[in-house]
Amino acid sequence: MRIGILGAGNMADALGTQWSRAGHEVMVSGRDEARSAATAARMTAAGGSPVVHGTWPEAAAFGEVVMAAVAADGLEEVLKAAGPALRGKPLVDVTNRLPDFDFTRPLARTAADLTGAHVVKAFNLGHVDVWRMTPPVFDGRPLAVPLCGDDPDALSRVRSLVTDLGCTPVDGGGLDRAVLLEATAAFVIGLWFAGVDAQAILTPMEAAGV
Repeated sequence: MRIGILGAGNMADALGTQWSRAGHEVMVSGRDEARSAATAARMTAAGGSPVVHGTWPEAAAFGEVVMAAVAADGLEEVLKAAGPALRGKPLVDVTNRLPDFDFTRPLARTAADLTGAHVVKAFNLGHVDVWRMTPPVFDGRPLAVPLCGDDPDALSRVRSLVTDLGCTPVDGGGLDRAVLLEATAAFVIGLWFAGVDAQAILTPMEAAGV
């Protein structure tokens, strides 16, 4: 696939590099052309398909799938700048709000309303270093990546991108449930920063009688 990435920071670098290695064509974009060029060069040097850089509208037009990998407080501005090329396309939203955000409306729903894209919420539960692992496997178990979205084709495309990372895609329900993923991220990230093993709060399936 051709993947346009709105952003040229760590998440763009980590996920885009893995997809480039899997044979996808990738374009990154950011506010600063020099940084975007440097990110694209670094990704190319990592050994995958050549990665190019462009503007936000160019990345939106380039991608069969587009990923929004920018800070949450700049998401609306970037999506508006990306323009009408996003309409009708799969748009992967990896953003997270700060813990004090009002979680009654998911960022992913805002992105869908702004762009007319088929938004899929994904990849927001993992730290950037997790996405640099090849593959992300813990105690012999591949990392599971929940996806929330409404469009079957968009979900199918994002599932394949999850699989390309060596991870397992998990059906998280419709886009309105993306708010649960965003709230979960805020909760567990707070635990991690407090030094708590967040994974330990979940009861093993056998103990839960499943």
